[in-house]
Amino acid sequence: MNAKRNLFLIVIAAVEAATGLGLLLLPSVPFALLLGLESATVEAIFVGRIAGVALLAIGVASWMARKDELNPSLSGLLVGILIYNTAVSILLVYAGAVLKITGVMLWPTVVFHALLAVWGGLLLRGFRAKRR
Repeated sequence: MNAKRNLFLIVIAAVEAATGLGLLLLPSVPFALLLGLESATVEAIFVGRIAGVALLAIGVASWMARKDELNPSLSGLLVGILIYNTAVSILLVYAGAVLKITGVMLWPTVVFHALLAVWGGLLLRGFRAKRR
């Protein structure tokens, strides 16, 4: 077991599962914190809840894989997490810089997801080097 990969997956599991539960149960709170929205349409709340379920699934998958040995499934999970964190960083920058919708937690969340993307990319690079 790799301690750095284990810690990464525990962080992902905790953060994404908590965020997922927040979006599922009280989507207006993350919307306000990230985007500064005081009210959201019923459609936006519904889509937020779908995103919440997806994040909860990422969190559970990460928790369950935290002690896995190197294998193709773990590689797939790490690639998926890398894509997710990279895309979320870009989309949140777009929300703040172009759409001008910002909440108090927007920029800290951008930085956090960018750091997770770098961390995950480094772990994935090490994973691929070990498989050769």
